[in-house]
Amino acid sequence: MVPEPDARAARIAALASAAPRPIVLLDGGSGAGKTELARVLAPLLGAELVCLEDFYPGWDGLEAASRMVRDDVLGASRWRRWDWAADRPAEWHPVDASRGLVIEGSGALSARNRERATLGVWIELDEPTRKSRALARDGERYAPFWDRWAAQEREFFARERPDLLADLVVPG
Repeated sequence: MVPEPDARAARIAALASAAPRPIVLLDGGSGAGKTELARVLAPLLGAELVCLEDFYPGWDGLEAASRMVRDDVLGASRWRRWDWAADRPAEWHPVDASRGLVIEGSGALSARNRERATLGVWIELDEPTRKSRALARDGERYAPFWDRWAAQEREFFARERPDLLADLVVPG
């Protein structure tokens, strides 16, 4: 039996809430359920939600966004939105350094990012199911890029092994 997102979020919140400023990294492949879980978890922690999808610098930007988590979000308390329509960087957004953070997205849980976080969470779901869910969610605008993005996820996964860096592995 797969726990409901609220049960998973409650478990994660219980583990992270002991920290004065909890920082939770949620990672998993596209379509695993990261955003859904993050939207439930952030309010439980009273935390700000930061979604990598808002600042991936284009369809080849997974590695860059992972570095931006470390350098910008965790380092400088800010992130710069990517304007997908114009295919260029847009405005900066501040991160409230007084609140906890839930950072979700493929590439969030790297070894360097994990050093600065309270908790790392890997969301496990097989690729065929993830692909079906992602394409049902985003349709034709994502379909031409699935293979390109999935290759970046596989490369990141092979190098960083976020499933092993995670304090908790939960089903998608």
